[in-house]
Amino acid sequence: MKNARIFENEHIETLGNDIGVIVSEAHTFGTDAMLLAYFANARRNDLACDLGTGCGIIPLLWKRDGNCQKIYGVEIQEKGYSQFLRSVEADDISDSVFPIHSDLKQLKGKLPQGAFDLVTMNPPYKKENAGIKSEKTNEKIARHETLCTIDDICTTAASLLKFGGRFCLCIRPERLFETMKSMSEHKLEPKRLRLVTSRDGEKPWLCLIESRLGGKSGLTVEKNFVLYDKDNKYTEEMDSLLVLYRED
Repeated sequence: MKNARIFENEHIETLGNDIGVIVSEAHTFGTDAMLLAYFANARRNDLACDLGTGCGIIPLLWKRDGNCQKIYGVEIQEKGYSQFLRSVEADDISDSVFPIHSDLKQLKGKLPQGAFDLVTMNPPYKKENAGIKSEKTNEKIARHETLCTIDDICTTAASLLKFGGRFCLCIRPERLFETMKSMSEHKLEPKRLRLVTSRDGEKPWLCLIESRLGGKSGLTVEKNFVLYDKDNKYTEEMDSLLVLYRED
């Protein structure tokens, strides 16, 4: 990313395989986004879309790993979209990764409907009136359902996916039931569930869910994803997820 256009309070995080992402305090990424990109298991020939992509971390991780023929990332906030766009330009991958500046509820005419193999989202975790809101607009949008609800997200995912296409998202455990209910109401049948814990035996703090458009009923609950072992070091699975990220 030698020719990246970097603005004040931004820097580059290298992801490996000559792919980098421009991050800022307002638009960065965390473990949950990396886990979702991993859990979604994107395939080489997938047409994929990440909703609420922020700085574009999930599309860029997929590109780093050689997955997906074309990847779209949708972001409503101008700053996050700008970072993602400039990362794509600097990484020289604009032939296969496409930033879209839009409200996810207004994608008709901007993205092909009924065409995607995979849609993902790392959504706001809290309802509009839940908890204490940050005074910063970007944090409100990222953490609370200020601009979209779970139903909005499922409606959009269902409209983008081809029959049998997969929709993957991460959510807090306390919102798991309503999320799976909304999925089912939009013909997105929950098929895989994986809980994430910091350490073995601790309560999960994140749920990873995969659903299929028009899928038959039947949910597989996979073994927990554990971040740290008893010595407070990354587990083998978590460490393998981070290997490429450390190479540069």
